[in-house]
Amino acid sequence: MVKIKPFDPAEYLDSPEVIAAYLTEAFETEDVAFISKAIGAVARSQGMTAVSEKTGLSRENLYRALGGEAKPEFGTVIKVLHALGIDLIAKPQKKKTKAA
Repeated sequence: MVKIKPFDPAEYLDSPEVIAAYLTEAFETEDVAFISKAIGAVARSQGMTAVSEKTGLSRENLYRALGGEAKPEFGTVIKVLHALGIDLIAKPQKKKTKAA
């Protein structure tokens, strides 16, 4: 029998550039649960204990908020992103071209 290990993106988020690209792709989905899980994966890649200490939030609350089941408060998201060294940046949306 073949054992399959679940994919954990946290294992591959090993540089600021990779983390930024991963989160950008997650944000583009506009899927709140997916975005929460992506932020959670980044937090795990950096060490949830360290993120907990930087944000002042408990590890349990972070796991719960960033597990994809709950909708975390925006303040929590901002605290976590700042603890991870990530800034949110506003940019204009690309104009969609109309199909002929």
